[in-house]
Amino acid sequence: MSETPSNTLQYRFDGPEEAPVLILGPSLGTTWHMWDRQVPELTRQWRVFRFDLPGHGGAPAYPAGSVADLTARLLATLDGLGVQRFGYAGCALGGAVGIELALRHPERLASLALIAASPRFGTADEFRQRGVIVRTNGLDPIARTAPDRWFTAGFAAAQPAITDWAVQMVRTTDPGCYIAACEALAAFDVRPELTRVGVPTLVLVGSEDQVTGPAEARTLVAGIPDARLAVVPGASHLVPVEQPAAVTDLLVRHFSTAWQPDTGTGPIPVPVAAPAQPMAVVAPAPVAPIAEIAPAAAQPEAEVPADPYETGIKVRREVLGDAHVDGVLAQTDDFSADFQDFLTRCTWGEIWDRPGLDRRTRSCVALTALVAGGHLEELAVHTRAALRNGLTPAEIKEVLMQAAVYCGMPAAGSAFRVAQQVIREETTLPE
Repeated sequence: MSETPSNTLQYRFDGPEEAPVLILGPSLGTTWHMWDRQVPELTRQWRVFRFDLPGHGGAPAYPAGSVADLTARLLATLDGLGVQRFGYAGCALGGAVGIELALRHPERLASLALIAASPRFGTADEFRQRGVIVRTNGLDPIARTAPDRWFTAGFAAAQPAITDWAVQMVRTTDPGCYIAACEALAAFDVRPELTRVGVPTLVLVGSEDQVTGPAEARTLVAGIPDARLAVVPGASHLVPVEQPAAVTDLLVRHFSTAWQPDTGTGPIPVPVAAPAQPMAVVAPAPVAPIAEIAPAAAQPEAEVPADPYETGIKVRREVLGDAHVDGVLAQTDDFSADFQDFLTRCTWGEIWDRPGLDRRTRSCVALTALVAGGHLEELAVHTRAALRNGLTPAEIKEVLMQAAVYCGMPAAGSAFRVAQQVIREETTLPE
């Protein structure tokens, strides 16, 4: 176990010190224990490095709001340990880190396995709504439904100890770090860049995965040159836990034959006479552990001002959500196009992007102004936006209570009815 400053990750090593390093990256809501069943076999050939996401598994709660940030922390951790080149296998969010490594730091990566991964995880709105649910209700609703997302129904029913372990693992995660990880997944989209992945890649998915299933896996395989697809039957999202032997066998075969060591390209020999080790059993577990040359100096270029429309559409989507913005733009015609352009540039590209107030405060101002004007349809839109910007239902209530004093009781009463309905919709976990 390591001490973890804010720019590094909590980690553990298993296996012989002289062996090549193989990194196992976890899924959102899990800890390094999700790989317990793979470790005994993998450590016959590799020095296995596992890490916890921030705020997971008792790791210090320093939220990381992007996949690039998580990747940078992983590399900082490895740099401190003197690990320069490695193989990498990651599940879901851990898989996103693997793709980021392959795209931005290919010189560090010898071989890659992507498990239950995707070049884009659902929609930004889905993950931002999950953040709203956690901010409002805590992690308990997410924890209770985790087995439904992670395992097939038959496995969950037959393995109650593992099901309980999964629920407790999510429940003990830091909510702020979980929300930040949702934001990281909401912003992750590398579909146009997949052709630049240049390391040997295995894409592995459970046949019954309803989160990032075979369709997403085939998108990865279609985009990554020479990637191989492996579909594991009878497994859902957390396939290393549900079908450990199949996943272990696929990883051993991939990393044994597709590794690119520092001294050339070629397979790592597989030991044939090493004695087998007993398989580890995943059970309820405590959260605690069981050079690039710099370019020559160039003359500074004149700064090109950002296009207010490009800035505005980005901010508008982040605050109001893709679904709302897409719906509005789909109804735009020649008559309304200039107005939508003006709205995007001025309201979102200039006012909402000014540095003087954060988005939480701007949401408070917007809600109050809409109550005063009686604009109930826009109030519903901005109540959703306020939740996405980090206001809790209790804080929205206080904004409306104060608005009642200055804007009038009838206006506030109508506002409460609208906001109440929106909050019910946005803070209820989808079926």
